[in-house]
Amino acid sequence: MIDTIEQTWLRHRGSLLPNAAAVAYCVAAYFGGAWLILSLHPAAMAAGTLAMAHGMVIAAYLIHDCGHHALFRVPHHNARLGEALNWLAGGCYGPFQELRLAHMRHHVDHTDAAILDHRGWLRRHPRLLRVIQALEWCYLPAVEWLMHAMLVLAPFAPGEAKAAARRRVLAVAALRWSILAAAWLYSPAAAACYLLACSLMMTILRFMDALQHNYETAPCIPGDAGVPAHRGDRAYEQAHTFSNPISLKHPWLNLLVLNFGYHGAHHARPATPWHALPALHLARHGDDASRVIPFSRQLSNFHRNRVARVLGDDGESEGDRFARRLREGTAVGASGVSFLTPF
Repeated sequence: MIDTIEQTWLRHRGSLLPNAAAVAYCVAAYFGGAWLILSLHPAAMAAGTLAMAHGMVIAAYLIHDCGHHALFRVPHHNARLGEALNWLAGGCYGPFQELRLAHMRHHVDHTDAAILDHRGWLRRHPRLLRVIQALEWCYLPAVEWLMHAMLVLAPFAPGEAKAAARRRVLAVAALRWSILAAAWLYSPAAAACYLLACSLMMTILRFMDALQHNYETAPCIPGDAGVPAHRGDRAYEQAHTFSNPISLKHPWLNLLVLNFGYHGAHHARPATPWHALPALHLARHGDDASRVIPFSRQLSNFHRNRVARVLGDDGESEGDRFARRLREGTAVGASGVSFLTPF
């Protein structure tokens, strides 16, 4: 029966059980976490906040697989699941297909393409920049908050003819914010726990994103027919891609982020499902750890340059500067590049 389902519906053999388990887990963690939060018992609220945050993380990485059509044979089925999971992850203000197309540019153009140049915008608003940097110094994901705010506000930008996008944002906001307001009326602490869970999810996603590439940052202008300098350059892609697993010695720990740290393997074969990435990494790299960032170095890099990362360092895309800094624990890395916020 499992073989029949996989052959009929799924893109890869052996995918039914791991994907069903992952979807069931993220839904159970999200709504189970909400139930614990609403109990208003302090210990249960703390556990519920962590459970909800992790459910969002798993939902986000399943959305990533849906974007690569790595689950179902039919693209439409991937899109339907991705849209549904995006309601859990909080990126549902924009349509799934926009999210997917922006992420495909990352894979094809080999840049950190951005419609919103948040670095340049923050440089032009120094007071806000100082606030963002102060929040980031406190380990708060202020840049991610900014990018999620842009996801909501972008359709209302002057000169944009996006009536359908505006209606979508208004409808989604009316529903989600009404639920948040109801939670606040029930208990301000419960609403705060939800917002904390969202921030924890953003922190985990940006920790994983920050050091995986030293691509150039390029403006993504709608309708621009220009060809990026490194489009289709697989050698450039692999040279500027780094894997950041939580542990190679204890690979089960990488399930906490659905194996997203095997990033070199993912970029080598983007349609490989999350549960097959460890085997692909081993087949491609064996014991070679030259493109793997040890977890201790991930922590030190993330910690030391959390403020500098707001504006980044364009020089890290040149030569082996980024790789050397990774080894030294002084790399700046990227911010505001989550696939949930296609800006």
